[in-house]
Amino acid sequence: MTRIAHPRLLALAFALVTTWPAVASADTSSWLFVGTGPSWTKFGSQSTEQKLSLKLDTGVGTPPGGDVIVGGLFNWQTHFGLGTDVGVSVRTATHGFVNGDWGAAIDLGGYQRWWGQQSTGVQGSLVLGAPWGVTLVATAGRGTHEAQSYSGVIGIDLARLTVYRRSGESWWKNTFPAYRPEDERH
Repeated sequence: MTRIAHPRLLALAFALVTTWPAVASADTSSWLFVGTGPSWTKFGSQSTEQKLSLKLDTGVGTPPGGDVIVGGLFNWQTHFGLGTDVGVSVRTATHGFVNGDWGAAIDLGGYQRWWGQQSTGVQGSLVLGAPWGVTLVATAGRGTHEAQSYSGVIGIDLARLTVYRRSGESWWKNTFPAYRPEDERH
């Protein structure tokens, strides 16, 4: 009687062979933004407070080859001396924006504020992108307790500067771009 040596090894070998990843045929786009600028916040009849703010955004979206790219975004905006708003948004962006060139995006979503008169609300941002990841963000929000906030932030999107940059290659070659239209299969 022959005994099967190590049935667990056979099961492991079968699992490896059947689940080994194939070559990916699509890539996702991504964003990683950091910027600073003034913000204005107000609760009800209180006076408006202007503070310096720090904004961080990160998210992923559909493949960068399309004309319009849609994705999800997490964002944090610290209003120095007051507190931090945390939000989730849907981003709709142009091809140029995602690939580190001239372009624009619109972010729409909600936020939560756990400082001052706590507030939950909606927010929207108009995002303008220039080559090299330079990004300008104008944001407005409105929430419970008659909370209002506005900000204008300038910064850099590190993903658009590095892995998604398709512009400025005569100055600084992007040797490993995430999106290579010249390599796509037709």
